[in-house]
Amino acid sequence: MTALPQGLVGRPIAHRGLWRPGLRPENSLAAFEAACAAGYGIELDVQLTADGEAVVFHDHDLDRMTAESGLVEERTAAELSRLTLLGGDHQTIPLLADALAVIAGRVPVLVELKTPPCQDGPLEARAADLLRGYAGPAAVLSFNAKALAAFRRHAPEVAAGLNLAPADRLDAASFRPDFLSINQQLAGQSFVADWRTAGGSVIAWTVRTAAERQALEGHVDNIVVEGFRP
Repeated sequence: MTALPQGLVGRPIAHRGLWRPGLRPENSLAAFEAACAAGYGIELDVQLTADGEAVVFHDHDLDRMTAESGLVEERTAAELSRLTLLGGDHQTIPLLADALAVIAGRVPVLVELKTPPCQDGPLEARAADLLRGYAGPAAVLSFNAKALAAFRRHAPEVAAGLNLAPADRLDAASFRPDFLSINQQLAGQSFVADWRTAGGSVIAWTVRTAAERQALEGHVDNIVVEGFRP
């Protein structure tokens, strides 16, 4: 396994940056700058544009976070970069290259590959190109094990973690992740404890209260937080 970069098992990680409704939109350069200033790690989401670029955006469609509609994958990088994000002033959709330039190695970054279940390849190759030359602590994660395997072929030196929801179970025989990124409801499961006993790292998401954080103590190595500052 590739070790997680230093810092990804320390200071909590801000979910889609340190965003705030009406002030800084999620997955915006302003949210990433705020996380850096506060010393938090950053989790962000990337998707593939119509012209093969990696763009930072969570949803597969534009409706929730912009005044436009339609699929992200149907727009070019230039078209998406002109769209204003809802929930803050004058923030547009950033490319992954833009986000990495702003973060600039100041805090660790987790890049979630939002690859559709039946796809893998171009997004992983582009993300690998950018992260191979990035001078800072970084790792990738995804719910799609095939996407992680594709990324690993391009950049085996970058840690690749598997996202797991409550309905999921770890199948390390098909893909051996470098770390686990789990819904906090899975923290008490035996396979998670066994993973940590064997020396593997576990990050839990998405923690929104101090009580949730306290319940995870001793069960995981770090947390992804949203809406409060631990």
